[in-house]
Formats: sequence, C-alpha cells, structure tokens
Amino acid sequence: MALMAELKPSSMSRVVRGRDLVLLIGALVLVVISTLALQQLPDVSPTTVALALLLIVLGTATIGRLRVAIVVAVAGMLAFNFFFLPPLRTFTIADPQNWIALFAFLVVAVIASNLSASAQERTREAIARRNEVTRLFDLTRDVLLTSDTAGAIDAVARHVARRFELTRVAVCLPVDAGWRIVQGGTETLSIEPAILDGAFAKARGVLEFDARHRAYGGHATTGARQEVSIVPLRHGTHAVGLLVAEAPGLDIGALDAIAGVVAIAIERAQFLAERDAAELVRQKADLAATLLASLSHDLRTPLTAVKVAIENLRGQLSTDERQAQAAAAGAEIDRLARLVQDILDMARVDAGAIQIDRQWVTASDIVDAAIAHVQHAVEGHPLDVSVAEEAEVQIDPRLTSAALSHLLENAAQYSPAGAPIQVVGHADEAGLSISVMDRGPGLDPAELEHLFERFYRGRAGRAGSFGTGMGLSITRGLLAAAGGRVWAENVPGAGARFSLNVPGAVRAVSVAE
Repeated sequence: MALMAELKPSSMSRVVRGRDLVLLIGALVLVVISTLALQQLPDVSPTTVALALLLIVLGTATIGRLRVAIVVAVAGMLAFNFFFLPPLRTFTIADPQNWIALFAFLVVAVIASNLSASAQERTREAIARRNEVTRLFDLTRDVLLTSDTAGAIDAVARHVARRFELTRVAVCLPVDAGWRIVQGGTETLSIEPAILDGAFAKARGVLEFDARHRAYGGHATTGARQEVSIVPLRHGTHAVGLLVAEAPGLDIGALDAIAGVVAIAIERAQFLAERDAAELVRQKADLAATLLASLSHDLRTPLTAVKVAIENLRGQLSTDERQAQAAAAGAEIDRLARLVQDILDMARVDAGAIQIDRQWVTASDIVDAAIAHVQHAVEGHPLDVSVAEEAEVQIDPRLTSAALSHLLENAAQYSPAGAPIQVVGHADEAGLSISVMDRGPGLDPAELEHLFERFYRGRAGRAGSFGTGMGLSITRGLLAAAGGRVWAENVPGAGARFSLNVPGAVRAVSVAE
C-alpha cells in the first residue's frame, strides 16, 4: 500500500487494475477448488459449504476491492446453489429454506465485503494523509535549508515538483509588468495572464475556509487537455501570488497546504533579503568607522614628519643635514603614496574591478619586483632569496608582485631589527608558489582565522602601533581575483611563514629563449 501511494497516479491505476485482475482470478480458482473438494466429502452439510465459501469471499474482501469481492460472492453463491442445494446440477431450488440460506449467504458476503472495503479505503486515506504530511515536512525542511535569497523562489518551485512528483508546476508572483512565473517541473506550464489576473482577484476577496475540502477559498481550475489547479499563496489573509500545478493525484486540500508552505518560503526569502541588506548597511558603516580610525594615525604621522622636515629645511643646515631632512621627507611621502595605493587596491577588490593581464614570467621576476616595491620597508633585514628559474609561469605579474610585497612588508614589520627574511619560490604544474618566512614572534593560533580580515591586526601589531591592517586583506583579494590563494602557518623554532600560490600554465625557460 505504501508503495502504491508513492507511485504516480497513472502508474498507480494500472497497478491497481492488474492487481484486482490477479486477485479475482485467484479467488475464482479457490472457489472452484473448494467446490470440487467439498463434493468429495460424504454427506457434506450445506452449512459447511456456505461457511467454506464465505471464508473465500471474506478473504478476498480483506485484501481486495469491493467490486472484486462482490463478483467472488456471486460466483460462490452460484456454485453453492448449483452443486450443493437440491435439486443438484441445476439453479432451481426446491426447498424454501434453501432460498433463505442462499439469500443469507449472499447478504453476509456483500455486507462483509462492504465493511472490509470501507476499512481498506480508510487505510488508504490514512496512508495518503501520512505521505502528504511527510512530503510537506520534507518540503518545509527544504525551505529552511535554502539560504540563497537570490534563487529562493526558483529553489522552492523545484522542491515542490520533486517532493510531490509533479511534472508541471509554477509559482506565479505579480510584478509591475505583469507576472513573474517560476517553473519548477520538468515541463513548462503555460497559462494566460488574464486567467492569472482573474484568479488573483478572486483570491483577494473574502477569506473563507472549506472544511469539506480542507482548503481556503479562492482556488480555481482551468485547462482543456489536462485540468490545472490554481491555488492562492497567502501571507496570513493577504494574497501574494498563485501556485499553478497539474496535479491529478492531489486534492485541493493538499495543494492548499503546499501553497501555505510556498508562501512561508517567499516570506522567509524576503526577510532574509532584508536582513542581508541591513547587515550590508551595518558592515559599510563599521567599515567607514574602522577606516577612519585606522587611517587617522597613519595619515597624521607621515604628514607631521614631512611638515617638520620642511620647517627644518628652511633653517640654516649643513649640506649633509639638508640631505638627511630631504630623505626623511621623501620616505614619508613614499609612505603616504603606499597608503593611498592600499586604499585604492582595497576599493578595487571590493568593486571587483581588477583586470587580469597574464604574461610569461619567472619566480625571480615576481620576487625582484616585490622587493623593489618595498625596499624601504625591508631595509635593515637581510634577504635570503632562494628562487628557481628553470620555468616560466603565465600569470599577472603586477597583481602577484603587489600581493607578495605586502607579505614582505608584513614580515619586516614583525621581525626584530637585523633579523633575516627568507623568500623561497618556484614554478611547477600547480603554478607559481612563493613563501616568506620571518623571525618574528609567530602567529597566535587563536588569531589565524582572522589574519586576512580587513583592518585586523594581531596583538603584536596593536602593541607596536604600526600598520593599518589592510595589507593581508589586500593580498587575499588580489590573489583571489587571479584565482590564487594565500595562507599562513607557524614554523617551529623560527617565526611565521606566509605562502601564496597562483595557478597558471608553466613552460621551461629554454623553450621561451
């Protein structure tokens, strides 16, 4: 029975007809066998024969439908009359008492069959309701697991089609230009906008509950080739759309329950979209406040140094002192330029406006460009560079060297004065891989998951009051735009190691030459 409830209506009807035919043939065969066996008993009582044949009828009624049981009951009555009620081998009944026995046999068989069929029908209804509730629960769970607000309506339409095995179903939502129709089944369900307008206007009328059909008012049907049901989608008493489905195996109550779940899914998607919008506004406000607080110190310090250097240059200084002040002012201006470039890079990362220009380069080309870019920051730190030059990789050298420069600058900031910085790089089938290892205090395991967040600075950075916390976030954004990645780890006995990988085609240098 449970299996039959899971089948499609057309398949189920074919299965039921085939099963009824098999059951009818089997029951008639049992009547014939029982009749032949009872004839072999000497002086068999008509009561015994009637009870034996009645057992066959009751058994058939228990596992079959009413029409099958009635056919078997009539066949049993005819066999009882023809073979066991005198005069034998005729359908004539001589004794009036035998008429009463024959009539009682037929009435008992029909009544028992009817009771059994009613019990089976209630069982089938209970199984159908159980399957309906189970599918509604599964649909509700699908709705709760849907977190993508952009495609939530498309997802719920597909879930309805899959859970209830519907080939043609659509969620119709009114929009300014007409109707937004979201198809959920494997076949497209086409319906005229005028029909949707009429059904929607009807759904917006007085809300009434039909207890007989277990559904609220406002539903309609249409379609010439196949009946199509139109059920309102309501938030409370307010109609927000229509569920249109070709569902001959579902009654209007089940469709109304499905429409209720779909309406909840639409409302949930709207709430999630509003929440995401509010969260985005909050994040932008937090970003602006954090950016202002972080940059206020970093902008003020170089500006102050430049101003002091200019004031000193106005005085009476020796040539060496003037060159020293000019160099200090130039270094601070470079620092300001790097800060502005970081802000521009972060804006480009947020806007997704990074263009990729792939070129054939070696690992040493990237390392040399990055070191030249942050020469001011790594002064006082010996560089231990070990880079393989046997292969070239096709990547964007500008993005990759800019990302590497932030790693070098980060290593210089967290390494003690005079401590070496190790750079190792190579190109292989995985693309370009470069790692930078410092001799600093290492990484706090509790901070590893936050390292690449914008404006995040570890405890050592906050204590030293250097850096804006944008470098590693920019590194991750630049590499992500190029399809690469960056990660960090502690090195036992040393400091921290930051590694990056950018995928790209690789070829031997000799081929290019």
